[in-house]
Amino acid sequence: MTVVIRFQPENEPAIFENALEFAARQLRALIQRDPDFYPLYTVQGRWNHGGEAWTHWCDGFLPGMFWILYGRAPQSSAESRWWREQAIRYSRPLEPRKLDRNVHDLGFIFTSTYHRWFGFTQDPSLKEVLIQAGRTMSLRFQEPGAYLRSFVSADSLFIDIMMNVGIIFYAARETGDPRLLDVAMRHSLTSRRVLVRGDGSTAHEGIFDVQTGEFLRQATHQGYRGDSCWTRGLAWALYGFGTCYAYTRDARFLQTAEACADFYIRNTPADGIPPWDFDAPPESRSLLDTSAAAITASGLFQLAELSADAVKGDFYEQTARHILRTLCQKHLAQDDPAWEGILKGGVYHLHKNLGVNESVMWGEYFFLEALERALAGGR
Repeated sequence: MTVVIRFQPENEPAIFENALEFAARQLRALIQRDPDFYPLYTVQGRWNHGGEAWTHWCDGFLPGMFWILYGRAPQSSAESRWWREQAIRYSRPLEPRKLDRNVHDLGFIFTSTYHRWFGFTQDPSLKEVLIQAGRTMSLRFQEPGAYLRSFVSADSLFIDIMMNVGIIFYAARETGDPRLLDVAMRHSLTSRRVLVRGDGSTAHEGIFDVQTGEFLRQATHQGYRGDSCWTRGLAWALYGFGTCYAYTRDARFLQTAEACADFYIRNTPADGIPPWDFDAPPESRSLLDTSAAAITASGLFQLAELSADAVKGDFYEQTARHILRTLCQKHLAQDDPAWEGILKGGVYHLHKNLGVNESVMWGEYFFLEALERALAGGR
């Protein structure tokens, strides 16, 4: 029998509840100040209303946070009703994107919104939206090479897609469509083979010969180099392969998720907050990415539930809690009344100088998701 010893500071629930309350205040202020606006990143702490978005991929995160706050509010209270109204108001306009073939991010858009919404209501019309989004996502599949192409070009595979392939697994499970399952499995195995290295680090992009399907090289758009480990990409892999294992119970995906988690833990400073790229040069090594930390914390909570080893699972949960405490105590915007976001220190795209050392919407969403998991007991 394995004995697992848990250590949690006595004030941890209060720390996490305080962070959620602050997040709710910031989100209420956003709705009142900029109704029906879906932000992406801040500029000097204020949500950016113009300029380059690079891709149109973040619209699900804001209503996703509203669904989280709705689920945390006392049932049938005025607060609960208000968050539900906002969640529906901001989720409903996303429905046409179930047919959007221009992005590889339909999992981001619909898992945070319609999947949560369906969980509260069991409304079959919401499930149909999710299934259609999964089917649309599957159309990105490149038979030569066996991967879902990125939005950039047909020869490009992004590690980010591991966080979106789950919606195809979902559609496959709900419909019993073997083609959807085949696409999701083959994409995930290709990503595992060409983007995850032997030490658990990851590449951002893989480039293929579109005619033969031959894998040519690792590359990057957001990392330091093609052979470096862009931190947010590693976080996507850690979380995404865990989700694949949850759907399939294929041990290869659990092994990969744990390898990515172990690389993160081995190479991140003691407080749990990583640099923007693990191989960043000295001149930018001090630039952190709190959004990668938030994604990792939520992914580690999931991995703690999935791990077959109780001791390892407990270690992942305690690491997630440690990362969350650091984010709450050192990186909240709580002491800066002019700051419109929740979590400081996120990085969108360093090379394009977009959202560098700012609040970013995926960082906000996964921070709240990790808090939700922590306050629910983690596992």
